[in-house]
Amino acid sequence: MDTSLRAGRLATFAYFALNGFLMGMWIIHVPAIEHRAGTSHAVLGWLLLLLGAGAFAGMRIVGPLTDRTGARTVVPVSAALCSAALVLPGLATNAWTLGAALLVLGFGNGCLDVSMNAHAVQVERGYERPVMSAFHATFSIGGVLAALVGARTLSWGSSPAVSLGAVALFGVVVAVLAAPALLRLEPARTAEVSGTVAKTRRRTPRRIWVLAALALMLMLCEGVANDWSALHLRDVLDASAATAALAYGAFATAMTIGRLLADRVAARFGPVAIVRYGASLAALGLTLAALSPWIPLALVGWTLFGTGLSGCIPQLFSAAGHADPDAAGANVSRVAGLGYLGMLAGPAIIGPLTHFVPLNLTFLLPVAFCVIAACAAGILRSRDNAPAPIEAEVV
Repeated sequence: MDTSLRAGRLATFAYFALNGFLMGMWIIHVPAIEHRAGTSHAVLGWLLLLLGAGAFAGMRIVGPLTDRTGARTVVPVSAALCSAALVLPGLATNAWTLGAALLVLGFGNGCLDVSMNAHAVQVERGYERPVMSAFHATFSIGGVLAALVGARTLSWGSSPAVSLGAVALFGVVVAVLAAPALLRLEPARTAEVSGTVAKTRRRTPRRIWVLAALALMLMLCEGVANDWSALHLRDVLDASAATAALAYGAFATAMTIGRLLADRVAARFGPVAIVRYGASLAALGLTLAALSPWIPLALVGWTLFGTGLSGCIPQLFSAAGHADPDAAGANVSRVAGLGYLGMLAGPAIIGPLTHFVPLNLTFLLPVAFCVIAACAAGILRSRDNAPAPIEAEVV
């Protein structure tokens, strides 16, 4: 095995874990930041749109930039930017400064997300076997670590500015230290990929848009857990800030374990079963969390929600890639792009809904999306959906 390739893979793990840790620390501190800025749930919901808008802008700029200059250059800069921006929400004192902070943080996160995934594809090409799921599982592990660290710092009474400032400094150090191990740009391969994309500009099959719509709904559900799970335990069940952080921790832990196991389960039972029963379990879990009057039972619900969702999105991506081998990249990008839009912008729907119903009852909307996904899982049933790439997954 090429030493530089192995080092590149380890560096990619580091950046995925760092990204998960940074965003997890933001999520854990949402209640404290909301209180410091003096905003309501409804206002916070609208401000979260700025996080998505910043990420979208970052993706649009960094995508072409990564193709031209290479992920080796863009990833460390993006990671340092995302890390430094993390401290800004902790310094916000009103809705205006919080909105500006979220716009910058979203921009940094969008830049890092696109560039590190581009480098992950480069690593996967070198290994000549699927390794992408392991990177995304590492992102989840970063979120779990953030839940543990955040719960501890909150129990100590540390202010968001101090905690997020320390994490920001740590992130910049990691970004710099991991940079030398990243792989260099392959100009010939970049030109080849560009030519392939140009050739595949054709009418998108209806089936791809159905998969994209399912990805939007399911990743919106994931975004709801990211942004509202801690607030649910604190405001609805009167949990302490440290205990409330465990809601996201339970969800993220379940997602991580599920991502590590889902490929093997899919190889045995098929992608339709994963999405149908996974989405059904997610609907059951979120309903349990929303309606439970007890904190332990609510944590069980968030755990089931994460377990059910964990295997669904990879199956949608796989189905899109196998639908047309000549347009696999374009089809996966459509499904992933719409899904990511749902994760970033979708949770903002919950905030305005709290004007009309309690926070926990707004969760019935993502429950409905999970039910729709379970009913539509048959769209994955196709002779083109080869299980071989899933079966070959090695974590």
